[in-house]
Amino acid sequence: MTELPDRFARDVEAFGEHLRLERGRSPHTVRAYLADVRSLLGHVLAQNPGAGLGDIDLHELRSWLAAQQATGAARTTMSRRTSSVRTFTAWLAHTGRIPSDPGIRLAAAKAHRTLPTVLRSNQAAEVMRATEAGAAQHDPLALRDALIVELLYATGIRVGELCGLDIGDIDHERMLVRVIGKGDKQRSAPFGKPAAVALRAWLDVGRPALVIEASGSALFLGRRGRRLDQRQARAVVHDVVSAVPGAPDIGPHGLRHSAATHLLEGGADLRVVQELLGHASMATTQLYTHVSVERLRKVHDQAHPRA
Repeated sequence: MTELPDRFARDVEAFGEHLRLERGRSPHTVRAYLADVRSLLGHVLAQNPGAGLGDIDLHELRSWLAAQQATGAARTTMSRRTSSVRTFTAWLAHTGRIPSDPGIRLAAAKAHRTLPTVLRSNQAAEVMRATEAGAAQHDPLALRDALIVELLYATGIRVGELCGLDIGDIDHERMLVRVIGKGDKQRSAPFGKPAAVALRAWLDVGRPALVIEASGSALFLGRRGRRLDQRQARAVVHDVVSAVPGAPDIGPHGLRHSAATHLLEGGADLRVVQELLGHASMATTQLYTHVSVERLRKVHDQAHPRA
């Protein structure tokens, strides 16, 4: 990628601050948006080395998207990239950096939504039993891993929300966990007795064995005592799930999908699941109804004599 001149770099940095402080976007989203914007500006400079922000027009935006599509980017990626540059050009116009917003006429690419991979209920039960067996040895990391899997599946929270938990975010009496989700929105998610047991074991035995001065109030700790990062949490889930024969290869988000699907299959109201998952739009939650229907169709096709 072409290195951006200072006049662009300063604006990109300011846009990143806008996303973080004013829009409340997650670090992951900010990184993705800024990468898209840098790519767009690099494309503009490749066409015209002396270009400024005012030279970004609808033609340039469409040209950049066409170049991205030519690399074989997925529809979901193209949808995000369109959103990134539309947000950027809207911000440029709003802050007076350009006279008008060329992105307002840029059609958003519709993401092709595929059904998420989920565990069957019996597979989820096997995963939980596998973590319980490891935790029975009272190894600190095994106790932590058991709680990671239990809490992700029990609450349906995101892996970033899990890693951001502090000890004070747990309401032991009411068995609730308080998380800060997308857009800095706070919500509470309930957990059951198995997660409560895993939590108590981690706090009483596991965490004290790993805690250091730098641990602070972090609930989950890595091997060296610092706050657990998302990469480590993903590795834990992949390792645990892969030990169950026949289970699909899923990570933390797969456990979130599984929790939502199993709640709906158990009769939970869609709006309750929306609140639990922290979805801003009901349309996002409705994806899980399609998962349940798809599984129902597969069972019907396999089992009904006249399917």
